[in-house]
Amino acid sequence: MWRVSAADGGRKKSLVLRHQIAIWDVIESCDIIGSSDSSIKNVVPADIAGLLCKTQIERIYVNGTLAKTLYDRFALPATGIDAGKLPSTSPANARFRLEQLIESWRTIL
Repeated sequence: MWRVSAADGGRKKSLVLRHQIAIWDVIESCDIIGSSDSSIKNVVPADIAGLLCKTQIERIYVNGTLAKTLYDRFALPATGIDAGKLPSTSPANARFRLEQLIESWRTIL
């Protein structure tokens, strides 16, 4: 999930608003050690189905393999909407250079 910092001058927020993109995490809460996805336990899924009932969201994309796995497990049965998997923007995803990530993520625009 993107976090908008003062240092970024609101560019990310401006981008998502301009393109009508909603950013929502698959997980409401969990136990995690540091930022290690492999340590995630006790997942409480976010109420994405509830969000869909209140909005006009047409497409859903997830940020990486774990997000896709969790979405398919917890949200897909409630939403019935398949999520497109995009490469993770995590610094731990060293397989993708920034240019590759940008190209892949252009799909959402």
